[in-house]
This record gives sequence, structure tokens and C-alpha cells, in this order.
Amino acid sequence: MLLTYVVLPMGVAAHEVRPVVVTADLSRADQVALTLSANLEAVMAGIGPQHKDTDDAPEAAAYNRLRDLPAAELKARFATFAPKFLQTVTMLADGQPVALRVIGVDVPDVKDPKLARISTLTVSGPLGPELKMLRWTFPASLGSSVLRVRRADGAPLETNWLKEGAVSADIPLLAGAAKGRVATLVEYAAMGFTHILPKGLDHILFVLGLFFLSPQLRPLLVQVTAFTIAHSITLALGLYGYVDVSPKIVEPLIALSIVFVAVENLMTTKLTPWRPFVVFAFGLLHGLGFAGILTDLGLPPDQYVTGLIGFNVGVELGQLAVIALAFFATAFWFRDRTWYRSRIVQPASLLIAAAGMFWTVERIWFA
Repeated sequence: MLLTYVVLPMGVAAHEVRPVVVTADLSRADQVALTLSANLEAVMAGIGPQHKDTDDAPEAAAYNRLRDLPAAELKARFATFAPKFLQTVTMLADGQPVALRVIGVDVPDVKDPKLARISTLTVSGPLGPELKMLRWTFPASLGSSVLRVRRADGAPLETNWLKEGAVSADIPLLAGAAKGRVATLVEYAAMGFTHILPKGLDHILFVLGLFFLSPQLRPLLVQVTAFTIAHSITLALGLYGYVDVSPKIVEPLIALSIVFVAVENLMTTKLTPWRPFVVFAFGLLHGLGFAGILTDLGLPPDQYVTGLIGFNVGVELGQLAVIALAFFATAFWFRDRTWYRSRIVQPASLLIAAAGMFWTVERIWFA
């Protein structure tokens, strides 16, 4: 079962299915203006959240055809699709639907084939007098959304993560208290966890590579500690804008890190003096990958630290869950068997190395 799961990444493509980021501007009393940052091709093809990436979906062929369109033609195609799209999203004002309409579409040219093309939709709707509350819903069939609220009083953005069709809490139209730090902490911890399980297959394979070096606690603890410290550093530096490395560099190196730990598992059964330092270096790369996720979602400026801590906690819980699942699937039952290394560790490490090498070639080739 574990080996079957490990081999799955060999078919994974480059375009991850990510939440749509929605910014609601409440600076005018008579209307709500929504700016949606979305992979329009995925939306139009109907690729839902049950798929990690676009090639994993039955609609992959339709997605790829849309992806190949020039920006102007995709914009024209969306113009005919827009009424259908607006039927699936809902903005309620005191319980009554707001009549939304698309007033602008910005579709960029494809510059990096490896990355999804993120387009920007501008949607607006009228608000009547004396309204008190708004609510937002994005269709579950199209995945999660991140709702950011900008108020007329100039308060910091309030960020809400809505999983797969969840309805937002009431959004007061009048100035009010921003979401509490505990709620932000919990919300971003959930984001961090799901970025590992089930979505972060490359990170899962790296953690499994650390796990398979030895079933003993000490080697694993040394490696995980080095990895945690490292990715925490670059996650913070990347989020605050002090470090910005192109995904064209980061993503192939993350794939190579998977190859390294897996191949070393085939060569030794003990923690070598250099491995914690190498794992630390690779952790710096993985942290930059995590920072890209948080940058895309957008954190309210006054809650950067809270969101950062929450996301980091979620990532660590996800990694620990991967280790626990691997332990109870393999080492708990078989680590004392003479064939544990030859039948479990070595085949698993070979598959992990193969997946990492595939990703390395793919990410360099399509960069």
C-alpha cells in the first residue's frame, strides 16, 4: 500500500490546483467590488478540488486546450462562459443575492509553461441602503477560496479561508473588529497541514526519505529538527520579502533533494555526519516553496506573525502525520525483521528517487 502511494507522483503534472483568491472591496457604500485571482482554464474546464493538479483530472484535455489559447482568445471564451460562472458564485446582502456582473477580465500571456496562468476577474454588484451583512460562497465543485475583505475605514485586510463551498461568516458592512488572532492561527494551521497532506506529494516524499534512513528515533529526530529550523527561516524571510528566488530554481532543487535523501538511504543505514547539514540546506529550499503559497494567499499585514506561526505549525503537524502513518504502516510491524531493509526500505527509496528524478527533469525541461 505504501509503495503504491509512493509511485503516484510519477504522473503528476506541473499545474497545481490552488484556491481562488477573492478580494472584496467595501470602500463604497452603494456597491461591492470583487477581484478574483484564478486559473481561468481550470475554472472553465471544471477541475475541482479532488484533484491535486490539472493532469490528474478527467477534464485535463479540455484544460490543456484552453491553456494553449492566446490571452485574447481565452478572454473571449470566458466572455461567453461568464454567465454560467456567475450562477455558481454567491454574494448575499442581508440574506438576499447581490446581482453580480463581470466588469473586467485581465488574462496574461503564458510566460512560464511550468506555472499556471493566473488571470484577474473584476466583478461588482449593487448594494442597497441600510444593509448590514454580506456573505460569500464559492462553488464546492471548483475548490476552495481565500476571501480578503478591504473596508472603507482603511483597516487591514481580513483574510478568510473557505474550504470547498464553505459559506463565509457574516461580513459587517460597517467598520468592526477584525478577525481574532486565534481564528487566524487555526485557519492558517489548517492551510499548512493540507499543503502537506494530501496536496504536498513532493514534501511527503522528502519526509519519507528522511524516515526510511533508519527506524530509530535519534536519526529521524536530528534530520527533522534540521529541516524544521531551515524551512522556518526561509518561510519567514520569503514571506517578508527579504528572499525571493525564482520557482525555476527552487522547484528543481526541491526535486533533487528528494533524489539525494532516497539515494543515500540505499548507500547507508546510519546517519552520516554531513546529512543533517545537507537536510538543513534542502529545508531552506522547501521553506521558499512554502513562502510562495502564503504569498499567493495574502496575509493581513497586522497578522503576518500569527499567520506565519499557524502555517508553520500546520506544516509540522502534516510532516509528523506522514511519519506516523509511515511508521505504523511499516516499521512498527517489520523493523525487526531481517528483510525489512531489502523488501521495504530499498524498494521504497528506489521509487522515491525515481519520482524525484522525474520531477527534476520535468521542472528543468518546462522551466
